[in-house]
Amino acid sequence: MARIESQQPRKQRKARYNAPSHEKSRFLNAPLSSTLSEKYGRKTFRVVKGDTVKLTRGDFTGEEGIVDAVDTGRAKLVVHGVSATKADGTEVPRVVDPSKVEITKLNLNDKRREEKLEGGK
Repeated sequence: MARIESQQPRKQRKARYNAPSHEKSRFLNAPLSSTLSEKYGRKTFRVVKGDTVKLTRGDFTGEEGIVDAVDTGRAKLVVHGVSATKADGTEVPRVVDPSKVEITKLNLNDKRREEKLEGGK
């Protein structure tokens, strides 16, 4: 990621907002659960569609769900079962920041992802 020299919050936010897409991908890392962390020797890993995550902050703390979508542009996740009710009563998915979830089960359908995970040992 481009080095940010300033400590000013507005410049920190601007750097995240204007970051190129290959750098925004780094903002999608989430902590692994303690069992996965011990198994793979890593603290964090990138979240992908199909991972099972547990929410650690907010109104849905403690709930587990499968990641339905990953918004790389905004660096947010859509988790199954996490939704907000609009004024007219319709349910809409509520986006979650990756730092507010903990990965409890990994989607290892992708061989490259599995190799990267094993390489972290």
